[in-house]
Amino acid sequence: MCEQTFYQNGLKFSCTRCQSCCGKTPGMVYLSERDLTSLCVWFKLEKDEFIHQYCRWVPYYGGKEALSLKEKKNYDCIFWDNGCTAYNARPIQCSTYPFWTWILKDKESWNNEESSCPGINKGELHSSDEINYQCALYKHNQPIVR
Repeated sequence: MCEQTFYQNGLKFSCTRCQSCCGKTPGMVYLSERDLTSLCVWFKLEKDEFIHQYCRWVPYYGGKEALSLKEKKNYDCIFWDNGCTAYNARPIQCSTYPFWTWILKDKESWNNEESSCPGINKGELHSSDEINYQCALYKHNQPIVR
């Protein structure tokens, strides 16, 4: 679903640190094996210990469960503390936002996301090559399921 013509000249986006994608409302940050490994290294924890402390199993497609980060009671990501405490090891889902397949579906979807994210259509211009790379990372990042 990447490589759309509406962004052939790039798209503007700069994070405003508003926290809308990191909390305030319920959500799930699914973890892939790559994400889990990076976070375990970052926090210097074994996988089982990291999962116990920071993760939860949530309903997923086909009656399965996927590994997701826990949320605080106010729905903030467990790593949010006036900024991401795991920023350098953050999951691909986080690092590729807003260049996700469903947001890049068409210009209307991109512009609709602006109501959730004040950084969309503002700030740094990202090239179509960069957008396609980020979108592909997001698209191929499969969560751990059981």
